[in-house]
Amino acid sequence: MDQKTPPDDLVSHRRARAPKKLRDQPLYQQVDNTIRRRLIDNVWKPGEAIPSEMQLAAEMNVSQGTVRKALNDLVAENLLYRRQGLGTFVSEHTEHRALFLFFSIVGDEGARLLPESRVLDCAEDIVTPKEAERLQLAPSEMVVRFRRVRFFDEIATIVETITLPLEHFPGFGTEVDPPNNLFRFYQSAYGVTVAKADEQLTAVSATEEEALLLGIDAGAPLLEIDRTAKMLDERPVEWRVSHCDTTKYRYVAERG
Repeated sequence: MDQKTPPDDLVSHRRARAPKKLRDQPLYQQVDNTIRRRLIDNVWKPGEAIPSEMQLAAEMNVSQGTVRKALNDLVAENLLYRRQGLGTFVSEHTEHRALFLFFSIVGDEGARLLPESRVLDCAEDIVTPKEAERLQLAPSEMVVRFRRVRFFDEIATIVETITLPLEHFPGFGTEVDPPNNLFRFYQSAYGVTVAKADEQLTAVSATEEEALLLGIDAGAPLLEIDRTAKMLDERPVEWRVSHCDTTKYRYVAERG
């Protein structure tokens, strides 16, 4: 193609060659999809700077404003972040990020603390029907399933069961002990970035085992947080059910 072809013609030419489903998308959405795919494929590592808006615009034959609009959406989703004068970077699952984006239990005074953990058991197993439904797995697939107790100021407060697809986490729990900050570990050790999570809340009664672990009466009310965490491509990668004693703590969700 003649290098003097106007930018609008370049865009039109590229859109004409693309499948109809892609041609129907706004141009910034196509740029978003390309950048998102590179994040999924770990082309740019967590904490690494991505190319500048000008470089991405030149590579994709679009305007710098189109790239900026796509980047703004990814920053809003906390997949990227900007550093004044330095550029745009791939987000990392730091303790601060895990605390403010994916953990909603706080003290009555509003203090946020990432609780410590003690693993009760961890094993590889064939997926159960419920796990297969939540994680979109075939009936014969293997998972890593583990349970742990979480402590605020050394007080047992949460009992949770976590299930992971084994295909994404080979050796997890057998060769590698589950750490406290799981999302950061998923990203650093396995290249799996949790981008979002869906939660459902309900009230349940403490089982005898949970009562013993939490130092409460059997049948005492607990808050159940049923959460499915998803990767950048929207596939579920973790199913977590947390039973929380909210005697001294409460669930807080920030909006906007």
